[in-house]
Amino acid sequence: MSRIPRERTNPAGKRPGKTGRAGKDAPVVEPLNIVHGALPSREVILRFIADHPQKASKRELARAFGLKGDNRVELKHMLQELEQEGMLQKNRKSLIRPGALPPVTVLDITTRDKDGDLIGRPAEWPEDQGVAPAVAIRQQSPAGRQGKGKAPVAGLGDRILAKIFPAVDRGGPAYTARIIKVIDRRRGASMGVFRTAPGGGGRLLPIERRGEEMMIDPDFTGGATDGDLVEVEIARLGRFGLPRAKVLSVVGSVGSEKAISMIAIHAHGIPHVFPPAVIAEADAARPASMSHREDWRDVPLITIDPADAKDHDDAVYAELDPSPDNPGGVIVTVAIADVSWYVRPNSPLDREALKRGNSVYFPDRVVPMLPERISNDLCSLKEGVDRPALAVRMSFSGEGRKIGHTFHRIMMKSAAKLSYQQAQAAIDGKPDDQTGPMLEPILKPLWHAYEVMKRGRDRRQPLELDMPERKILLKPDGTVHRVVVPPRLDAHKLIEEMMIQANVCAAETLEKKRQPLIYRIHDGPTLAKQEILREFLATLGISLAKGGNMRANNFNGILAKADGTPHQTMVSEMVLRSQSQAIYGPENIGHFGLNLMKYAHFTSPIRRYADLIVHRALVGSLGFGEGGITPEEEAALDDIAAEISTFERRAMAAERETVDRLIAHHLSGRVGEEFAGRISGVTKSGLFVSLPDYGADGFVPISTLGSDYFIYDEAHQALSGERTGLGYRLGDSVTVKLAEAIPLAGALRFEMISEGREMPAAVRSFHKAGRRDRGQVRKKPGTRPPRGRH
Repeated sequence: MSRIPRERTNPAGKRPGKTGRAGKDAPVVEPLNIVHGALPSREVILRFIADHPQKASKRELARAFGLKGDNRVELKHMLQELEQEGMLQKNRKSLIRPGALPPVTVLDITTRDKDGDLIGRPAEWPEDQGVAPAVAIRQQSPAGRQGKGKAPVAGLGDRILAKIFPAVDRGGPAYTARIIKVIDRRRGASMGVFRTAPGGGGRLLPIERRGEEMMIDPDFTGGATDGDLVEVEIARLGRFGLPRAKVLSVVGSVGSEKAISMIAIHAHGIPHVFPPAVIAEADAARPASMSHREDWRDVPLITIDPADAKDHDDAVYAELDPSPDNPGGVIVTVAIADVSWYVRPNSPLDREALKRGNSVYFPDRVVPMLPERISNDLCSLKEGVDRPALAVRMSFSGEGRKIGHTFHRIMMKSAAKLSYQQAQAAIDGKPDDQTGPMLEPILKPLWHAYEVMKRGRDRRQPLELDMPERKILLKPDGTVHRVVVPPRLDAHKLIEEMMIQANVCAAETLEKKRQPLIYRIHDGPTLAKQEILREFLATLGISLAKGGNMRANNFNGILAKADGTPHQTMVSEMVLRSQSQAIYGPENIGHFGLNLMKYAHFTSPIRRYADLIVHRALVGSLGFGEGGITPEEEAALDDIAAEISTFERRAMAAERETVDRLIAHHLSGRVGEEFAGRISGVTKSGLFVSLPDYGADGFVPISTLGSDYFIYDEAHQALSGERTGLGYRLGDSVTVKLAEAIPLAGALRFEMISEGREMPAAVRSFHKAGRRDRGQVRKKPGTRPPRGRH
């Protein structure tokens, strides 16, 4: 009999023999009795994973229970069944309970409990998973763990990277955490718009949808005037009335240019001002030397970017392969700015870049990862200027198979700076004065190489989700001019495919050198999400095979079946929702969406910290001279991956919220008007409707849909009337009236104008089956909900 320890806290909340607050959440051991070498029950597996999230990989589970041979195979099957039933889900290389926190998480410390101990919540948490779980923060002694080193100490409002442990005391937070690193200090301030009040002082109008108003006393206005965007802290919470706040700083007028993106920057704590030491280091940087570099300045590499791009970090060139052993083959060269030469490990530039994680792109501004002296000057592959780069030369067979590649540290000189539209126009027979002389020697070989590479891509069959990307065009005052959908050109696809292959080469080379790195990983859809999609597709007569070995081309087949049908958009939306989110990690699980076994971001080190780490790993492992990865960085890759994955989600949320606010501001003067829309989401509470012409989403509460009693059918993604049989499904085209626009919160509320359509027979039979009592509709026991609400 083996005894596996389970962590819990004793009734006194202290470890035996310890006294004082320091021992409050210290774990004691309660043994979990199992037979070593025997397959445990499902319940024991689930309990072990909940209690030991850091040991929840298949390998660790087999080791913990002493399983070998057939028992390891049975364990694998059991874990697959638990995933399919929604009892477990994958998180990078580990398994976690649905809704559980991963072993390493970024937390924001938001409050204190009744004993004064700090409480944090995940910095990023999916909205569809409800309220983010609370985490009790363990403050270590100043001497650190086991009395070694200096332990990080955090305070209210800080953002931390933390090791997560389950809490057994169910009377408090579900988790406890040990601080690994303090990422950012004092994030406890709130933001809002200051409005003056008669007699002095004022009110703070919230900028968040769930925010609340606050009172500001005359002595605490901080010089704010009516309409200013301000940062405040809570000065006093009372039992009655509004909270009272104190103005810490005035950000600027909410009516000023770029104010909308500044709201997102402050709300998400995105660093946007470079410290003096960082600017000083950037200003002191000098052009790179030829040390350990090959001279490629005669190679006619060119950059192809958006017309308004200010930094250029990738250049390309292609030619026929002269080797007789590769008939019909091509050689493609991709050169990437050598940021690792300028941004050295643990320098002020490096620490600030890690703190930001990536550049953030708003319609009205860019918050760069690196200062302009680096990103727009020394590392930008400017036309006709010597620039250091890391280059990869890739050989492809005539069938598009990559047959070899080599990396080089070079000095290059871009032959031309082209826009996507300019390069495409030249290929389409409309060259200009710049592209005309380049057409035969440079552009046509590039397009020929792309056609060869495309054969390999078509054979690989990555996930082909063609969702239109909208771009907001602004007026000089920062307000919305119009929303457009830029055309998807072959020039875009050419650069994309060449960058993907360069990223594959980086991962393959570093693996071959046994060099630790950060992968870009994308797990396949969980079995629970597959089941939701399978039920939905069945309502359309489209089948999805069962099993855990789904590949991207399975989903491509579904998309092909829906192509050209009224359900095309709806199916694309559901396939997209079924996919996992790509993240960074030091353990490779492959990239499901691209259908690649090895993938690492290498091609954008100016704007992504992950790429900079990969550059350093290549420089170090290939003996390319200065700027290689350090042992300290290698040891911290797990933490770095967790941080930059969180920062990527932070950037995405800030960008999305800024677009929502801009569109809400743009439409605020059109309340009462009718718009053509499409149902983009169906919930128990109502319908989300998107306006394709504006790229905006709004909500139609179920209480406003009419006098019928509407029932939510998850499988059909529908709300349908119990009495009339009329309803609304995901993807339906509808007409809505704008009832309310709240620009600061980026919220739109619609009223439905379109009558519901006749629901399919399967939906009507869903009503008759009496499935409301199984959680399909919320209602009080013994009562019938009012018509039109639940």
